[in-house]
Amino acid sequence: MSERSIIDWPAWTSSAPGRYVLDWEQAQLDHVVLDIFGYHALQLGMPQLDGLRENRMTGRAIVLDSESGASAPYTLPRAASPGGALPVASAPEERSTVWCDLLDLPFEAQSVDLLVLPHTLEFSRDPHRLLREAERVLVPEGQLIILGFNSLSLWGARQSLGKVAGRPFVPAAHEMIAFTRIKDWIKLLGFDLERGRFGCYRPPLLTDKWLQRYRFMEPAGDRWWPIFGAAYMITAVKRVRGMRLIGPRKLKKPALAPGLAPVATPHTRNEIDD
Repeated sequence: MSERSIIDWPAWTSSAPGRYVLDWEQAQLDHVVLDIFGYHALQLGMPQLDGLRENRMTGRAIVLDSESGASAPYTLPRAASPGGALPVASAPEERSTVWCDLLDLPFEAQSVDLLVLPHTLEFSRDPHRLLREAERVLVPEGQLIILGFNSLSLWGARQSLGKVAGRPFVPAAHEMIAFTRIKDWIKLLGFDLERGRFGCYRPPLLTDKWLQRYRFMEPAGDRWWPIFGAAYMITAVKRVRGMRLIGPRKLKKPALAPGLAPVATPHTRNEIDD
């Protein structure tokens, strides 16, 4: 497979570097989403990766961008849903697939408990607006998971050089978004970063044979240069400032009637001041 052909996402995911990255990302998601609870979970984009496979929420769905056209990293058959509503297609484990504009999600505010964005920002024509939509639909304390390619890595360097030569190495409709920039964006929207994880430390090679030869770099990268992994995963929690949990209601003491004061007793003397 040539470098020129792997810029197409479905083809790239079946290539050696594509399988290498997706295997790492799938393992990370399976571990993280397992203990996230609620009612509704959504994955925005990239059906080649089943980000909600291990999650146990009853309302799980994948949302694909109908406005991105050929630049979208997926191709699935579409079928009109009953009543002319949003188009729906089959999804893993019989979950529905909703086609819509990801920059204008058809969900009520504060209605989703978990959002997974696997490389979605890299294909969005307006990643800032997409994050604002994510913040809008997430409930307070809802969780946001973002996966992407790390520009500060060997893969990022090869992608930059490849784009200059017209031979990009990884599929991306736009430039890679640095991990530090994503952190700044989500903090401005009121999210608290819960964890950040890097992975895929092997060089950007095209064959399984050569990727396997460098597998020793995985534990070394985790220990010595963690921020230079080819891929990253961010988990963030939506915080609503000023919100507090309501506990048992405390009964208030009845207020004294205007103009009345408690009668002093020999024991209290002047300890009670009006």
